Amino acid sequence: MALTRHVPGMVLTELEFRVPLDHADPDGARLTVFAREVAAPDGHDRPYLLYLQGGPGQEAPRPTASPTAPGWLERALQDYRVLLLDQRGTGRSTPIGPLTGMSPQAQADHLAHFRADAIVQDAEWIRAELDVDRWSLLGQSFGGFCALHYLGAAPEALQEVYFTGGLPPVGRHPDEVYRATYRVLRERNRRYYRRYPEDRPRVRALLERMDAGEVRLPDGDLLTARRFRQLGHLLGGTDGAERLHHLLERDPASPAFRHDLGAMLPFSGRNPLYAVIHESGYADGHATRWSAQRTLPDDFVEDPTLLTGEHVYPWMFEDYRELAPFREAADLLAERTWPTLYDADRLRACRVPCAAAVYAHDAYVDRAFSEETAALVPTLRTWLTSEYEHDGLRTDGARILDRLIALARGHA
Repeated sequence: MALTRHVPGMVLTELEFRVPLDHADPDGARLTVFAREVAAPDGHDRPYLLYLQGGPGQEAPRPTASPTAPGWLERALQDYRVLLLDQRGTGRSTPIGPLTGMSPQAQADHLAHFRADAIVQDAEWIRAELDVDRWSLLGQSFGGFCALHYLGAAPEALQEVYFTGGLPPVGRHPDEVYRATYRVLRERNRRYYRRYPEDRPRVRALLERMDAGEVRLPDGDLLTARRFRQLGHLLGGTDGAERLHHLLERDPASPAFRHDLGAMLPFSGRNPLYAVIHESGYADGHATRWSAQRTLPDDFVEDPTLLTGEHVYPWMFEDYRELAPFREAADLLAERTWPTLYDADRLRACRVPCAAAVYAHDAYVDRAFSEETAALVPTLRTWLTSEYEHDGLRTDGARILDRLIALARGHA
């Protein structure tokens, strides 16, 4: 039975759905997928907007009032009631593990059911249970990857589709994707050290301490230099450079430094899907074979002060204790040739109104590939902007969503 709660300006309804683990086997194992409907007090009859979260492996935002958060929600509720989906394996949906007692191959086979294509099949299952004819989508980052798959797989289910920092490459090999992200990250490193030149010697000194085994995280993990370098993921966010600088100006021997550093590292046991299936999100009919590791540029190898970003490496399943149980399964997934995610022919035939915010200097989703994808979809209108980083929806979501709604409806 759905549970409904009232908060200032919003009515929240909690929903649970039992969906197949493998939609090709509807009589097999089941998962619970959780979703929260958010409506204005007078908005229960408005059409649905399904929000697809970034990730992979991250739960939907939790709505709050006074002020409304996430910031785009207040604008969305003017036109829609919003369905915040905890994608399978996240939040209040059935967790992925522990997968104890399963062989590595069985683990890999299980984890293969948590990609964007399965998330879209869950959404279609939920749409049918809610008896919704068509609904609209808002996809942020990885959520945009899910939305593009949805657009090719079931366009008849969609009214309007909005992308924010999430137009993925179509048909490109993962190696091309990671080479592009390293090019952007190299420039982000250059800009960072130009702004904070005093931080480069600080990083060198920290790396020496880590190589000597002198730095431990609050959970007891020994912090390796290669793990520390993943803090470069911060350089793709609006305030990331400042957050990194404020960390590095702390005394590295202090508990506060260790605590803040641990909280900033991008991969952890709280979200193992982020590491385990991350590269598969770019596997549009390919095997990844640890693409980010294979395409690591020589200068990133030679200069340890160059920070890496949203890249997954096989050594992470040694350095992160929470990821260690997934090591053999992750190797098997890296060798898997994944099904195609995007149907270019169906995208070219699309008639669903769409709008996308493409961030000119996005460090996570390459601008050139996003524009290439946008050109496939005849109904997709793009807003290319240098005002925002990849997290624009978080920092100025109401304005961005308002602009996209106007674009999709031909009002801008």
